[in-house]
Amino acid sequence: MSQTQIEPGDRSAASTPHGAELGVPSAHSAPISPPSRAVWILLGGIGLTLLILAGFTVWARSRASAELEKDTQENLVQAVSVIHPKRTVAQFEVDLPGNIMAFEEAPIYSRVSGYLKHWYTDIGTSVTNGQLLAEIETPELDQELKQATAALAQANANLEIARISADRWQNLRKSDSVSQQDTDTKVATWHARQADVDAQQANVQRLTEMANFKKLTAPFSGIITIRTMDAGTLITAGSSREIFRLARIDPLRVYVSLPQAYSQMVKSNDLATLALAELPGQSFTGRVDRTAGAMDPVSRTLLTQVLVSNHDGKLLPGAHAMVRMGLANDEDPVVVPVNTLLFRNEQGMQVGVIDSNGIVNLVNVTIGRDYGTSVEIVHGLAESDSIILNPSDSLQSGAKVRIASTGTNAVETAHE
Repeated sequence: MSQTQIEPGDRSAASTPHGAELGVPSAHSAPISPPSRAVWILLGGIGLTLLILAGFTVWARSRASAELEKDTQENLVQAVSVIHPKRTVAQFEVDLPGNIMAFEEAPIYSRVSGYLKHWYTDIGTSVTNGQLLAEIETPELDQELKQATAALAQANANLEIARISADRWQNLRKSDSVSQQDTDTKVATWHARQADVDAQQANVQRLTEMANFKKLTAPFSGIITIRTMDAGTLITAGSSREIFRLARIDPLRVYVSLPQAYSQMVKSNDLATLALAELPGQSFTGRVDRTAGAMDPVSRTLLTQVLVSNHDGKLLPGAHAMVRMGLANDEDPVVVPVNTLLFRNEQGMQVGVIDSNGIVNLVNVTIGRDYGTSVEIVHGLAESDSIILNPSDSLQSGAKVRIASTGTNAVETAHE
């Protein structure tokens, strides 16, 4: 076996380990130098960043948990929407249907029986007080009057005979030529004949007054609105058939049925304006004259009378008109939507009012006018109160609520 000969001068080859030639580190290699400062700074930054991220994560989770707990607590409290009542003016106008009636109206009948001799006025004719309207021919009444007049003349003749006899018998009694009994009889007969004359005079006067009814005259100034008979028509006294109808049309009465809610607001001399569909663009001014002073138990309305001047005759009795009346409250009321009202059988009409701490107080209220979507509250609420919209039937005083939203225009919209 041959051995490699190492030259004495070739130490590098002898001192180099066998593995060094292959590039494998040796245990006798040089030591590794410590990390530099930049490396340590980088490692510290990474650690601080991880620490900050961990802390932020813990804080975010804690905040989310707190918010969740807060939301949970808030959801346990009922959320409500509130609104403030709106103050309205005390004076307002209301439109109501009205019936136009004549100031005075009278059907004219015949007081005597006979035949219509002649009529002088027809429908639409303006007449004055006492004007002749028609004449009636009464042959039977005329004969009765003649007979009564003759009977009166006969009674006067008998009275004269009785007076003469009584005077003679009284003179004879002075000389004791006749008895006192006979004298008293003659005097009594005289007095009886006087009573007969009075009775006949009364009968003649009655028939004379009846004869005056042969002429039909106007009881007041106005216009003839009805005529039912022509000349020659048989007329029976006391029948229900009228011959004429007379109406006084200046001024006119307008009757309005005022709802009970307005009954305490109407006053005498309040202005009222009439408008008719057949007279567009025209209006007629009147004033409240009086009221019935009692409510109609069926319709719960107050009959109100308005007087309107009609000197030009444009307004016709019996017509329909819309009457605009100016009314006024003693003080300005507040208006709330109808969806704020609660009705309880025991407490009546109530509204839920929220105080500054979110506590509910159910307040009894008194309702005035009803506008359909809103109502007037005449007692129980102030303009600054916060009232609940759409309150639940289970709402009770003392309940804790939270305000979800506040309506600002709901009352105005409802009122308009």
